Amino acid sequence: MFSLMLTAILLFLITLIFVIWQPRGLQIGTTAVIGAIVALLLGVVSFDDVYTVFSIIWDATLAFIGIIILSMVLDAIGFFEWAALKMAHFSKGSGRKMFIYAVLLGAFVSALFANDGAALILTPILLAKMKVLRLNAKTILAFLLAGGFISDSASLPFVFSNLTNIVTADYFHIGFIEFSKNMLLPFVVSVAVSLLFLYLLLYRDIPKRVDIALLPEPKSVLKSEKLFTFSWFFLAVLLAGYTIGDIYHIPVSLFALSGALLFLFIASRAHAVSAKAIIKEAPWQVVWFSLGLYVVVYGLKNVGLTDELSTILHYLNEQSQTIAVVGTGFIAAALSAVMNNMPTIMVMDIALEKIGNDAMIYANIIGCNLGPKMTPFGSLATLLWLHSLEKKGIKISFWSYTKFGLIITPPVLLLVLLTLV
Repeated sequence: MFSLMLTAILLFLITLIFVIWQPRGLQIGTTAVIGAIVALLLGVVSFDDVYTVFSIIWDATLAFIGIIILSMVLDAIGFFEWAALKMAHFSKGSGRKMFIYAVLLGAFVSALFANDGAALILTPILLAKMKVLRLNAKTILAFLLAGGFISDSASLPFVFSNLTNIVTADYFHIGFIEFSKNMLLPFVVSVAVSLLFLYLLLYRDIPKRVDIALLPEPKSVLKSEKLFTFSWFFLAVLLAGYTIGDIYHIPVSLFALSGALLFLFIASRAHAVSAKAIIKEAPWQVVWFSLGLYVVVYGLKNVGLTDELSTILHYLNEQSQTIAVVGTGFIAAALSAVMNNMPTIMVMDIALEKIGNDAMIYANIIGCNLGPKMTPFGSLATLLWLHSLEKKGIKISFWSYTKFGLIITPPVLLLVLLTLV
């Protein structure tokens, strides 16, 4: 048994290292699938385990793909660029107001289009606009760090706002309405507290004035004003669909993916986007990443490591509700920071299954959403965000990012967790 446990742990660590390192352009999904195949060959998991994992993550993965496709179509028609320009013009040249509005815009995009959408789509747009405004390197870095942080800290209000949300909601059969009802206050507090701490930490690098006359008018970036106007109506209907689907116990992915494909079809027929290009560029590697890495993580469960974690969580549950919630949140956060939040959410969900404390389930989600900000490899969104910035010529060192994350994450996490008590 000990040798199997050691094999499961080493396989997980090696797979995670290669996911983060990505040597010779090895993509994250490919690495995760290879890790899963090796786990099968070594007997760490069985084919039945693969089926179990698939039954857990299929809804989350398909919903994520749908949300990203929808985001890509909206991006192609100028939706997010319009929003960024509108935000800049609202500031009336005040650098401080622009910083606040940029954070709030990031929170809006993260909540409605998932944290990965906010990191991948909004970041390049904001970066481009800041270069047009001729902001210095420190100011650009301040805006980017704030945007990167809020993309995860604001991914709380809806089931579809984060992959971790969908996985946990599916695992514990939490409905769309119930989830949002319980996470609304944590979301509001998270955005408010994040904004406050980000401002206090970065305000020295925020200019008092910026020349917004350098920016184009928001309407000028839209490919189709009619489609842009329709998109607001479509998003409202889609959100209503999630709510109705909850009443009839319809998987969230059915609305997310079918809604995205329908909007893609409409935009394609309007000659605003290329459907073929969107489908080709969609992050299909995330599908293989989710399935592969979760199979590898399931091996940790098979060798009893989740039982050890469950013992600790049972102990916390026997204490006060405050200790149970805060303890669960910080354990999830620490594990996410060290081994990525995707495997952490599954390990923690399995460990929490028989405890029966709903607040601890939500604390786990909050910990897995905010905790990853303490290290560059804590979440898939951060890895993709850093990779995207590096392609744009902006490199944030491991220690610079970690120092920033360790300063801001713990106090924000603590205050958000206390809303569950």
